[in-house]
Parts: sequence; structure tokens; C-alpha cells
Amino acid sequence: MTQPTDALTHFDAQGQAHMVDVGGKSSTRRVAVATGRIQMQPETLALVTSGTAKKGDVLGIARIAGIMGAKKTSELIPLCHPIGLTRVAVEFEVLPGDNAVVCTATAETIGQTGVEMEALTAVNVALLTIYDMCKAVDRGMTMNGVTLLEKHGGKSGSFVAGK
Repeated sequence: MTQPTDALTHFDAQGQAHMVDVGGKSSTRRVAVATGRIQMQPETLALVTSGTAKKGDVLGIARIAGIMGAKKTSELIPLCHPIGLTRVAVEFEVLPGDNAVVCTATAETIGQTGVEMEALTAVNVALLTIYDMCKAVDRGMTMNGVTLLEKHGGKSGSFVAGK
């Protein structure tokens, strides 16, 4: 587990929130991978996997929503920099034994700041979209375990969860 640093970077010396200045940082290739899951009733999962949900292809629409969410991250998170994403991939794994769908998102850029928030936002938006599309039949779905799995690039180097 990483140790907290002495100072939070989004606050100045007076404790006021500010956008971190990345102007002096070098542009490097940066990659982040995040994951999360949504639990549901077995009948709901059957609708998702069969493609017969009332609103259409749940996972296909959730994939597009996740990509769109990554692209809009700086509009949702106040101090995030708008960045030029070079790639966003959103994938799903259906876990029938757990009545769950796992979402994994990868975000990439060549730039001066990382893409962790974009990967995390993609996962959250994709899971929320699954909830939205299935809520008519299952309002008890739960989303959990959203976490950064890994990030590479930049001054701080690599991070891999659990290492």
C-alpha cells in the first residue's frame, strides 16, 4: 500500500483548492487501469447476458457510456485537467456464479498528467449505465469495489495494486 505524501497537491500553502500546475512536466505515455463490479439478481443478469433487456444491449451501451465518461472527466471532477486521451477501452466480464458483472477500463494518453481519474470515471459511468438500464426490474443492484488496479508513466512511475 502506498504511503500518503506530506501534502495534498490540490491545495496551495494557504489551504485553498487549486488546479495543479503541470506546465513544467514532461509529456510521457501514461496508462491507468481501473475496475469495479455490479451485483444483481440472477434474473437481471440473464436479461443482461441474453440481450433481451427492454432498453437494448446493456453491455454495449454501458461500454460506450464508459468511454464517454472518460472523455468528460475534467467536466465532472473540478480540479482534473482536460487531457487528450489516446485510447479508452471498457471491458466486461460476466460472473454468473456471483450474479455480477465486472467492468475494467483502461485509459491512455501522452501528456503531462496521468489518466487515473479517467479510468475510474469510465468504470463508474459504465456501472451506473448498467444500473440505469436494469433498474426497472432490479432496484437492489449494488456497485462496489471500484479501484485503481495500476498506473504507469510520469514522474511517480508505476503503481500496481497490492504490490
